[in-house]
Amino acid sequence: MLIPYQMLEPDTLDALLEDFVTRDGTDNGDDSSLNQRVAQVRRLLERGEILIVFHPDTGDTSLTHRHSVPADLLKAFLEDQS
Repeated sequence: MLIPYQMLEPDTLDALLEDFVTRDGTDNGDDSSLNQRVAQVRRLLERGEILIVFHPDTGDTSLTHRHSVPADLLKAFLEDQS
């Protein structure tokens, strides 16, 4: 299930983005500050390059690249946004 980032409370979105950029394997030698990495991911989210995915079976939330989302799911999401 794709979740529009605009539906999240600002504090919730901030926590999600901070969690994402501090997960193991997301550093990749990047020396940017936490705030810079969060801002970079936020810009990707605002441009629609990444999307928030909620996994109802596990209750987990993740971020994924738009091109990784199945076409039918992405189409339904975009139709709901218009």
